[in-house]
Amino acid sequence: MTESNSGEAVRPDRAANIRDVARAAGVSHQTVSRVINGHPSLREETRQRVERAMEQLAFRPNRAARTLVTSRSRILGVLVSHRLEYGPAASLQAIEEAAAAAGYSVDIANLERTDHASITAALDRLMDHAVEGLVILAPQSRSLKVIEDLAIRLPFVTVHSTGRFSDHRLSVDQLAGARLATRHLLELGHRRVLHLAGPEGWVESAARLQGYREEMAAWQVEPLQAPEGDWTAESGYRVGRSLIEGRGFSAVFSSNDQMALGIIHALVEAGLTVPGDVSVVGFDDTPESAHYLPPLTTVRQDFPELGRRCVAALLGMLGGAPALPQSDVAPELVVRRSTAAPPG
Repeated sequence: MTESNSGEAVRPDRAANIRDVARAAGVSHQTVSRVINGHPSLREETRQRVERAMEQLAFRPNRAARTLVTSRSRILGVLVSHRLEYGPAASLQAIEEAAAAAGYSVDIANLERTDHASITAALDRLMDHAVEGLVILAPQSRSLKVIEDLAIRLPFVTVHSTGRFSDHRLSVDQLAGARLATRHLLELGHRRVLHLAGPEGWVESAARLQGYREEMAAWQVEPLQAPEGDWTAESGYRVGRSLIEGRGFSAVFSSNDQMALGIIHALVEAGLTVPGDVSVVGFDDTPESAHYLPPLTTVRQDFPELGRRCVAALLGMLGGAPALPQSDVAPELVVRRSTAAPPG
């Protein structure tokens, strides 16, 4: 029952919804939606009756109700890996700020696993929340392969891709950044340049390894590759310790700053100096890298700009833009005190 003998609406045992309000006010649920969305074509008497019913039922319009008439939720969805490194975290913050500036909110779904069921469940949750567009911040090759096999019918962008969604991809140019780092060491005079790669299955790791190999080949220098790390300083330290005995390198290009920190620790612990004995270059320019001992030469990725471009691209698609502009965010080499000419 929705109305008392006195004509007042009776609250249901559960939270009131838009149809409860419609029954109590004696109107259609479409009319309630028009009241919620401030539609100008309603009679004032009807508007007041609906508002009285909403007050009596303690009804609070949710975002889903607001979309009934406009079909616009003003929500952007973001699918992110559970392990959020510095870069994606910085991009995510920029996405939220740019979305808010455009009048949108952001709904985030975290991926704890990269299997088909987990990714599908996360996407389904975002769709249930009526997101208008989607940003995919899941740079593992396996995640992207699953996503590419799904039929996503709303506007979306991926930060990196494995190929099929190149017209939906935005990225910092990883290959160019790796070539910058490697070229810097070669220009200093190093010819025994070791690369510490990130873990297999990550798009950035593969691109940085490719860039290193291409630059070494361009200089006709033999590449030297260490066992891969897992992005952590601990893995850099562990790999560094394993390589110091019988050292056959004078410089290291690490695939990220954290592993570079571990390498420096291992070198200094073994009695070597950086850059006196070994030069080290990182990748990412994390906030801490300027305060390593010595301050780290690294490749800066403009993660906030990448996040802003994601939002701009989605808003363009929602406005009818045909495709993404095909231009990556350019990386920048930041030279500090961890690199110098080779000894002797």
